Amino acid sequence: MAVQLLTQADGYGVIIGLSVLFCLIIMAAVRIQKRYLAEDSDHSEMFMVANRSVGTGLTASAVFSSWMWINESVFSAAYTYKWGIALPIWWASGLSFQIALMAVLGIVAKLRVPYAHTSLEIIKLRYGKYAHWLFILLNLVNNIFGCGSMILAGSQLVTGMTGMHVIAACILIPAGVVTYTAVGGLKATFLTDFLHTTIALILLIYFSLAVLTNEHIGGLSGLYEKVKATNVYIPGNYEGSLLTMKSRSSLLFGLVLKFGNLALVLMDTAFWQKSFASEVQSVVPAYDLVSVVILAIPWCTGTIIGLSARAIEKTPVWFDYPNTLTTTQVNSGLVMPYVLRSLLGPGATAGLLVLIFMAITSTVSSSMIAVSSIISLDFFRTYVDPRASDRKTLQVSHWGVVFHGCFMAGFAIMLEYAGATNNWSTYFRPIVACPGILPMILTLLWSRQTKLAAILSPILGLMSGMAIWLSLSWVWSGAINIQTTQAQLPGLYGAITSFFSPALYSVIISLVWPSQFDWREFLRIDLIEDESQPNSSLQSKLPSSEAVNATLEPDNIPEKGAFFTSGAESGPTPSPPPTQHNARVSLDEVVHPFDEHTLRHIKKWFKIASIYFVINVLVTIVLWPLPLYRDWIFTKSFFGGWVSMAIIWHFGAIFAVVVYPLYDGRHDIARAVRGVVRDLKSKR
Repeated sequence: MAVQLLTQADGYGVIIGLSVLFCLIIMAAVRIQKRYLAEDSDHSEMFMVANRSVGTGLTASAVFSSWMWINESVFSAAYTYKWGIALPIWWASGLSFQIALMAVLGIVAKLRVPYAHTSLEIIKLRYGKYAHWLFILLNLVNNIFGCGSMILAGSQLVTGMTGMHVIAACILIPAGVVTYTAVGGLKATFLTDFLHTTIALILLIYFSLAVLTNEHIGGLSGLYEKVKATNVYIPGNYEGSLLTMKSRSSLLFGLVLKFGNLALVLMDTAFWQKSFASEVQSVVPAYDLVSVVILAIPWCTGTIIGLSARAIEKTPVWFDYPNTLTTTQVNSGLVMPYVLRSLLGPGATAGLLVLIFMAITSTVSSSMIAVSSIISLDFFRTYVDPRASDRKTLQVSHWGVVFHGCFMAGFAIMLEYAGATNNWSTYFRPIVACPGILPMILTLLWSRQTKLAAILSPILGLMSGMAIWLSLSWVWSGAINIQTTQAQLPGLYGAITSFFSPALYSVIISLVWPSQFDWREFLRIDLIEDESQPNSSLQSKLPSSEAVNATLEPDNIPEKGAFFTSGAESGPTPSPPPTQHNARVSLDEVVHPFDEHTLRHIKKWFKIASIYFVINVLVTIVLWPLPLYRDWIFTKSFFGGWVSMAIIWHFGAIFAVVVYPLYDGRHDIARAVRGVVRDLKSKR
């Protein structure tokens, strides 16, 4: 039986203590927002989309936090231990391009559906209720399996470290998140995301540097020599080496991860909500910035921690010496805890417990807002009570948060008793979540996708992907069970089929029974009760009829325009006219809420985001890792430069999503501080 790294008291103390602390912090932050910044989470627009006023820095921090699962740190180190130095790069390249693609879709949504609250609202307006129900199901399946597998993976990790019962961990981890998310809404998750990101990045860079400079590792040179001296042969790697980029298992895992992560972004309405919540000029810079710096986590942490485990595992410094890690322990993510306990002691291991809590709760809070929005808007306000007031909609959202938290705890427990692991979920999730991706993208980009195509193509794609996955698992393993269905190739081929086949089905069906959608229909989505806040970036401004027609013409190619300028540069903002209720007028009278100047800038950002997306795919998937996939083992000098650049990249991430958000929000922070100080003085 494996030794215990920490006590059960440590596990309960960290989880319960941090839950209470974050609840108090968020409750205080919500009161400060309401009193000094005119941001009231008692309104649906604020609760669900943060009044569409979040700046670049905070948006970047929130997106980064939502994407910084424990997979990117703890499990990337575990898989690096299994397959070597190639794994972190394939993992990193599987995180970046989806966020760049979301920048493209986010700015298109600002142009075509400026008042959307969820991605499913767009489906409902274009294709009707049957497609709406289908995509609700697809989004919920994606959210449930993504969030559930994360809670389970974190709970199993906490259990492996502390001996805490896995059921207790599954219940306690989401419990605190329910409280602060229900109180603060989406803006609360943005604020907690910033705190999570700050603490997690500081802990990760400390772990990496402390391990690397530890006397038992000996820096870059010592780590290279110790890894090269290990008597380990990795099947599928060039010469079985841990220090080669030619690793078949890493490549296949990276490809599966790309499809799974693409689904987690595009089929999770939480990422759409973050783009809806951000200011118009913040969407593309925030998402593209994150797509660059997110590479740092698996690259730096995975490389240093994973290889360090190989370097010391068979030496007396190893915490469980002379025992080595079992396959079950590695797949449970225990590589990083053992390395930290062996080299840095129990204090650092407790710090890792804090990191795990941060990563899981960030994911869970984002998922809770997404699912509660689906429950309140896409279900309750659409089918139960279409005339529900803002207050009633908000109450349903609060209950949706509570329901989702309880359900996810139960679902994670079910996965535990079913024998599912994070490894199995990695191969299963893309197959069930990918079929809706391309039909969803085509909903915003292709006016000729028909209602029938939008409904049938995901269903046919899911059936095709499941058939490929299960049949190949049977053919190559002779059985279908938890073990055989987490083999790499069946999972990869199933994911490829689930992702690409719906596009083929959609195009064929749309061309056989053609129709064309008028983009102006999307402007019928209005604000909930049209309660605009003074600091919203969506204060309505009526453009000229020429601007409206040019913007909303089907399949219109973006025009050239200038970059966004500040208010000082563009002159004073005119007072907006009364908001028009587009849902109540004829299509010819529908107007866009943005003026011509803003529309030109949106088109410019669309072009920038599209070009960057192509560059990102070429660099992260083709030009960077593939040339290194050859019969070659890292030299000491190349290894030193490789790891040094990973460390620099990590510090870049800290500046991008920790320091910059503070600078970007300095005026709001100053306003809040002045308000608090003024009130404190008045009470003396």
